[in-house]
Amino acid sequence: MADMDASSWMSQLPPQLLGVPLWDLAIPGSHDTMTYCLDQRSSVLRSQPRILRVLDHIVPCVIRPCVNKWGTTQELVVSTQLDSGIRFLDLRIAHKTNDSDQTFYFAHGIYSLVTVKEALTAVAYWLEQHAKEVVIIALSAFDDVNPAQHSKLIDFLKSLFDKKLCPKTEVPTLKACWTQGYQVILSYDNSAGSGHMELWPGWDYWWANESDPNLVISYLEKKKDTVGRPAIFFVAGLNLTEDTKYVLRHLGQSMKSMTLRAYGQLLDWVKQQCPGRQKTCLNVICADFVGISRNEFTQLVIALNTKLLKEESSGEPTEKTTQLD
Repeated sequence: MADMDASSWMSQLPPQLLGVPLWDLAIPGSHDTMTYCLDQRSSVLRSQPRILRVLDHIVPCVIRPCVNKWGTTQELVVSTQLDSGIRFLDLRIAHKTNDSDQTFYFAHGIYSLVTVKEALTAVAYWLEQHAKEVVIIALSAFDDVNPAQHSKLIDFLKSLFDKKLCPKTEVPTLKACWTQGYQVILSYDNSAGSGHMELWPGWDYWWANESDPNLVISYLEKKKDTVGRPAIFFVAGLNLTEDTKYVLRHLGQSMKSMTLRAYGQLLDWVKQQCPGRQKTCLNVICADFVGISRNEFTQLVIALNTKLLKEESSGEPTEKTTQLD
């Protein structure tokens, strides 16, 4: 898989893997996908701690640049992320109180400049150009989104992706998706989506909530050994997390500088992982700043799928045909 074109890596997988459920493949994802376009002029979200909101009213010229510096986890625009091989998008949705009901943004501490409509329209256009690629999209958070707005957002999603949406009753393999024309597996982590066959429920995201890469790795290893992988899609997050104490002790740093220092150690851990259905296997692996080091993260995750070929050659089954309830 070393010579694979990252923009169309799914279409280039060996035939032996085309019947494997996507939740048994290794899939690279971007944590907080849309934070490359945070709006430094926007107010802090109402869901943020009260002290931060108070300070935002008093000294916005200090607070907002700081939130932007530590809230930015990606640099590549969404279409470039897809070109680089990312196939899982982590989208945190928010609505501005004074905005039109039809306008939704992304958010991570502060709001994005790019709207949900603009970003997902770009994803839909990208899919038109890459007919054999499947993108898994997880929508969550929904800050200040009321039931009527959920309904409007869901209508937009179903209209935009239409027949490309893979229903949650399907066991999605690449072979099945290509046959049916499915290109989007869409999770909607809110009860408003439960009555729609095209919208999957929220999936587990293993998040350590730690700034130390050793503790992130320890957390993920403990999850593998004690809980084990769920039956369907789930995410292992390599993302580091700062807290107020860490920020105050590292005023000259940023999320990027913190991530860069740990990147080599985290990628070494990725190399040791395996996709598949066994308890300690991984599925989606998410990271921050996915394009750095010449796209090394995405390449490493995609390459993990070669381990499934070794399983098959040793007699291990790679296909899973159990239908979801």
